[in-house]
Amino acid sequence: MLSFTPRERLTDAQDRPDFLWDCDLTLSQFRKGLADPDPEVRAYLIGKLMRQAKADDVFLFVGPGEIRDLWPRLTRCLGRTREFLSWLFETWEGQGRVWQ
Repeated sequence: MLSFTPRERLTDAQDRPDFLWDCDLTLSQFRKGLADPDPEVRAYLIGKLMRQAKADDVFLFVGPGEIRDLWPRLTRCLGRTREFLSWLFETWEGQGRVWQ
């Protein structure tokens, strides 16, 4: 069961998500970037999300299917979390779980 961060605790007074501490994007701007037609832009932002947000909160913004589709582009954006997340998703697939 996932435990999402409540909206009022996810952003600051200027509507900037706490996980985007290193850039000045509002939640709306971040969501717009996640819908960008360029897969490189989406991969960069999803990688930042996966690196910096609480793990459960990742799924507030993207589903496992989109992560899977962008995985080859995402891995270079994951930093120190790359090995763990690779293991996690490989284990998930190994258990027959479906990426939706």
